[in-house]
Amino acid sequence: MKKTVEKGVIPGLTKNALTVLEKRYLKRDQTGKTLETASDMFRRVATAIAQADAVFDKKADIGALSDKFYNMMTNFEFLPNSPTLMNAGRELGQLSACFVLPVGDSMEEIFESVKYTALIHKSGGGTGFSFSRLRPANDVVMSTTGISSGPLSFMRVFDVATETIKQGGTRRGANMAILRVDHPDIMDFIMCKADQRQLNNFNISVGITEAFMKAVDADEEYTLYNPRDKQPAGKQNARKVFNRIVKQAWENGEPGIIFLDRLNKDNPTPHIGEIESTNPCGEQPLLPYESCNLGSINLGKMVIHGKVDWDKLKEVVRTSVHFLDNVIEVNNYPLQQIDEMTRSNRKIGLGVMGWADMLIMLGIPYGSEESVELGEKVMQFINDEGHAASRQLAKTRGAFPNFKGSVYDKLGAEPIRNATVTTIAPTGTISIIANASSGVEPLFAVSYVRQVMDKNILVEVNPLFEKIAKTDGFYTDELMQRIAEHGTVQDISAIPEAVREVFVTAHDITPEEHITMQAAFQRHTDNAVSKTVNFPCEATIEDVEKVYRLAYESNCKGVTIYRDGSRDEQVLSVGKKEEVKAAAPVHVEDKRTGKRERPKALKGWTYQMQTGCGPLYITINEDNTGLFEVFTTMGKAGGCAASQCEAIGRMVSLAWRSGIQGRQVVKQLLGISCHAPSGFGDNKVLSCADAVAKAIQSHLSLTGAADVIEAPAFDRGACPECGGVVEHEGGCAVCRVCGYSECA
Repeated sequence: MKKTVEKGVIPGLTKNALTVLEKRYLKRDQTGKTLETASDMFRRVATAIAQADAVFDKKADIGALSDKFYNMMTNFEFLPNSPTLMNAGRELGQLSACFVLPVGDSMEEIFESVKYTALIHKSGGGTGFSFSRLRPANDVVMSTTGISSGPLSFMRVFDVATETIKQGGTRRGANMAILRVDHPDIMDFIMCKADQRQLNNFNISVGITEAFMKAVDADEEYTLYNPRDKQPAGKQNARKVFNRIVKQAWENGEPGIIFLDRLNKDNPTPHIGEIESTNPCGEQPLLPYESCNLGSINLGKMVIHGKVDWDKLKEVVRTSVHFLDNVIEVNNYPLQQIDEMTRSNRKIGLGVMGWADMLIMLGIPYGSEESVELGEKVMQFINDEGHAASRQLAKTRGAFPNFKGSVYDKLGAEPIRNATVTTIAPTGTISIIANASSGVEPLFAVSYVRQVMDKNILVEVNPLFEKIAKTDGFYTDELMQRIAEHGTVQDISAIPEAVREVFVTAHDITPEEHITMQAAFQRHTDNAVSKTVNFPCEATIEDVEKVYRLAYESNCKGVTIYRDGSRDEQVLSVGKKEEVKAAAPVHVEDKRTGKRERPKALKGWTYQMQTGCGPLYITINEDNTGLFEVFTTMGKAGGCAASQCEAIGRMVSLAWRSGIQGRQVVKQLLGISCHAPSGFGDNKVLSCADAVAKAIQSHLSLTGAADVIEAPAFDRGACPECGGVVEHEGGCAVCRVCGYSECA
């Protein structure tokens, strides 16, 4: 690895990366002033992680190892998960991204877990839970001769606790809730996020069993079990339940599915416990009280002169495994139980980012047969070399303490330092820092529009595409704007066909190709692969069912899907397509009042704004003339704030229907403040009235205030913090502009 000359400025660090680092990672004083540079941060992390070597070798050259770790990170060949970058070498010292906590079937155990959740979220981690041990709703409670309220009611308790903590504003609290498909409350669980204002701090997944899938195929009933006494508690038609899972996922992306029996088939320490849950994005199965620290190799940095540099990749893999094992040693765990369990199994999760970049640099289209074969080859190489590095560490540091009785031990394998070595996680903000594509996902977009706070519209272009376009002489600002509007280059003849073939995006790839790629990486990954299967808005329920079945048949360990426009808080913006249009409503004016009458059907956009009173959902509807009405819904129902917002909505609607222009309404409401503002800097919302104004202002900018707005072909979510493009990755939404993530 080439040594980087440290001068406080890191080559290759983009403006977006620097923004993310300054906002979320660098040390600050109590006034918010930044106390370190990006270079300082990487040096802080490298030095702290290198110190672990002294535990095993008093003569270890800590300085040389620190330089090695520093160069690997500042060359963006490898980056650890966010908590390590944030907290290594600092007082908090909590370096793990993911934890799993048990939820027992007693009030004491449940609220003990709530307390532990708060401590983990405060320290910057995300948590996964299985609620499958809780007795179902309306079941008997012997201690009080009453009835139980069931898993869903207690999930809401965890959700409120997470909302309260919000992890000090550095990383949002995120949870995974899993319920076994044979739990009596499974149908209610499947529907628990149908109201998208509920359980917003949870991803949910159904724990699928092999017996259930066989019953689905046979269209048979399967048995439900009461976890209180493990006795049968009725039957359900498997296909009916499966269809409900599919339909709900089609409607809003949840629930995902986790194949529990497959997780346990690959459980390296079954003598220690059964795997019941995963981390928030689903790729890291963990035992109760386990944690895992993750890191990702940037595959785009492993291409030299149009070929994969296998020697360099081997070196980075081995150094990364050393780094991640050291993290376990210097980590400051939030609970004693987590400290003990983590050190006993020493699980690490080495994954990748920049996979789409590697394919582009090699001239291989994502989703092609060649790309799938290379993906499997690359991951097998990383997995093999990672295990070799872990075995080498075991020779000097010892095997993980629970090795005796493990799967490795029973197979007569060499001692290994880490119970698991590889995981493919969503790379979210660390891929922004590395200026790399996310995880094993295809490009989200070749070019997209970014709105900044001064109302200017900037066009962001993929750096690899920009370089090729300029080298080949077809780059123009107008072309980049056109690509941003289309969201794809596939139908733009001004771009050479060879370039179009390589620069495919998530929406150019079929769902089947998404799953095939996920399966290729899964075949050589110890844990699981985080991957989102993207569907166009017009995808059918049958399309989603086909992908769920394909994931099962391809031996994936889980699957997450996202259909464009399926979440009501998603802001629809930019992009045009031909569609079959309904007849436009005739403009009718009430002759007595002079205002437009409301047609029976209108089209609208819903914006989410975070206010001091909670999330405010603002729906702006238009008729064929233009802005028509505003509806508001408070995340917290009732109260003065909700009534005031309703009043604002009614008055704005009346104004628009009476001919007042949108910008005049914005001018009147913008800047009104109350006692409970929310957010900071450009993202600050002063009041509910200010939130309505900002939502209208954003709407006017995004739509161009056109009289007639065509339905978008390439739906994109807007970041609630900066208005940037939101990508859906591994069940999580991530903004590549400011680094916002709805998951830990």
